[in-house]
Parts: sequence; structure tokens; C-alpha cells
Amino acid sequence: MPLLDHFHPPLSAERRWESFHSSWATRLADALTDRWLPPNYIAEEHAHLGSTVEIDVATFERDPPTTAEAGAAVAATKVWSPPAADGALPSVFPDTFEVRVLSTDTGPKLVAAIELISPGNKDRPAERRAFATKCASYLYQGISVIIVDIVTNRRANLHNEMLRIMESAAVLTLPPELSLYAVAYQPMKRGVRDEIDVWRSPLALGQPLPTLPLGLRADLVIPVDFEATYAEACARKRLTGS
Repeated sequence: MPLLDHFHPPLSAERRWESFHSSWATRLADALTDRWLPPNYIAEEHAHLGSTVEIDVATFERDPPTTAEAGAAVAATKVWSPPAADGALPSVFPDTFEVRVLSTDTGPKLVAAIELISPGNKDRPAERRAFATKCASYLYQGISVIIVDIVTNRRANLHNEMLRIMESAAVLTLPPELSLYAVAYQPMKRGVRDEIDVWRSPLALGQPLPTLPLGLRADLVIPVDFEATYAEACARKRLTGS
């Protein structure tokens, strides 16, 4: 399945990219669960865009409490109001289209994340910095990360932004004009050295997507077939490469 342009007409006028990203995250989580994850690992899709509802949050309907129950709850609740804050810091909370892999041995504990980059992640310097900081934070905690950028209506390179924030080797940067790419990162401890292994894969419209490694622990790495999951997501949305 060739990589399509989901962010320009004619496709962008017919299908919402947000829906496709959510569907792709689900296909990725399902493929990891069905094909590669050992029994003591689980994969969960997680999406949050602006004020929209997160797809992994369930809403439970409960019978309303009786008058007696409500009164008892009020009587048992101690209400505390904090003092006025000293101030408010401006902030950005990045869009999230993510697949999280968790170990259930002692957990659940987050061990890896796949990030599908959104146009909002690449929009302004603050958004780019927020996304890069989030991914760098994962890596500093020993969590493996894969980022996938198929966004064609923004030109920023978030892999390079991550390297700048982490003050990492410039030899691993991607060409600044390259705006479509996928990169895998695996934190490793080798003797007294802490390192992050990096696999870079440029992407191009009309070309298939790669398979990249996702580290669950130092001695356990699984393949993530982005081509197969992308093709399945396109099929579910009735998208073709023609």
C-alpha cells in the first residue's frame, strides 16, 4: 500500500486525518497484541486532540444515588480549597495519537510508545518543543519510542527537535528538508554507559512504510510492521492508492 497524502486534497476533503490516525493506532495495538507481544505485555491505543474525548477512557453509567446516600456522601466529604496560585505558566499540551505498550509483571508499567505525529505537533515552536520534550522524557525513563511522521502540510522535523533538546550527536540528525520519516529509539545500559540506539527511516509518498524495532527490554525487541497496519487502516477506511 503506497503512503497516501492525508493532509491535502483530494483525500483531505473526503476523509478526516484524525479519524485515520485513531484507526491506525488501533490497528497497531491489535497487531502487537495478536502477533508479537508476550503474554505479560499489553498494547493500548491512546488519542487526545484538543478538547476531544480520549479514546481509551470509558464512561460508566450508574444509577443516581438515593437521597440518603447522597446526604451521607456529603457529610463524609471534607472540602478543602487551596490558596490562590502565585501565578500561571503558559503551556502547551501536545496532541496525542499513541500506542502504549505496558508490562503487567509489576504493573502495569509503561515500557514502550509509538507516536503518530499530528499537524498540531509540528505547527509552532511551542508545540514542537512540547512533543519533543514528551518523547525525550520517555527515553530518559528508559522507555522505548517510535515516532512516525506522515504529515505533509507542515515541514518541521521533530526527530531533529528531540536531538536538540537532548543535546545529542548531530551525526544522527535527518536532513532538515526531510519532513516525512519514522525513527525508533531504544534506551540501553551498556556497562557504565547509558545510550540510546536509533534507527532512522525516511518516508515518501507512494512508497511502502518500513518495519522498525520496538524494544520492550534490553533482551527483548519486537518488529512493528507499519506497512501492514497502515494498509489495514486504509482498507477499513476504504482508501486506495489509486
